[in-house]
Amino acid sequence: MRRAKISIIGAGNVGATCAHWCAASELGDIVLLDVPQTEDMPRGKALDLMQASPIMGFDSRITGTTNYADTADSDVVVITAGIARKPGMSRDDLLGTNAKIVGSVAQQIKASSPQAIIIVVSNPLDAMVQRALQVSGFPANRVLGQAGVLDTARYRTFLAMELGVSVEDISALLMGGHGDTMVPMPSCTSVGGIPVTQLLDEKRLEEIVDRTRKGGAEIVGLLKTGSAYYAPAAATAQM
Repeated sequence: MRRAKISIIGAGNVGATCAHWCAASELGDIVLLDVPQTEDMPRGKALDLMQASPIMGFDSRITGTTNYADTADSDVVVITAGIARKPGMSRDDLLGTNAKIVGSVAQQIKASSPQAIIIVVSNPLDAMVQRALQVSGFPANRVLGQAGVLDTARYRTFLAMELGVSVEDISALLMGGHGDTMVPMPSCTSVGGIPVTQLLDEKRLEEIVDRTRKGGAEIVGLLKTGSAYYAPAAATAQM
């Protein structure tokens, strides 16, 4: 039986961590690609991940490459390529550079994997999804952004921290864009089946929503040398 083929474009922190989550969950065989200037780096990361499989107990083939031919006929292609945010930068500061990168990647996907589903992770996310959709010419239901899963996870985490409960007890939903256009859904948020509006007042709830909106920037400020990657990669793997 043919296994799913997942190609991840960009072998940096988000891409490599996404490869790890996907492989560990045995979602399919993984191709980890980066630009030729990185030389053997993708192969090194892929080999390192493969050597973790006997320890972690997963069976996924992971290939590192700089050649798009290796991604041919992928079922899913994840775009993580682009420059990362640094302290003081907004997602929109990345727009010009990352639009060129994502556009180039989308052209390659169109040529090598015309039936694939594209998941975009590169920032500014909403603009990059639109760019990938425009360049690839794929139908809208095959070009997705991972923000909703990530933002909801951050929201659930902050609520669990505030209330001193497990994240497993939090049922929540966030919609809209990745950032200021995020739309919280308090009416769809509960803690152990109890509406969150019965546990937190409106002001405190809005403060948590605002922290969620700025969740990426908070991590950028703490790391100082890059941006979040564990949670974005996990969100992508879940999708």
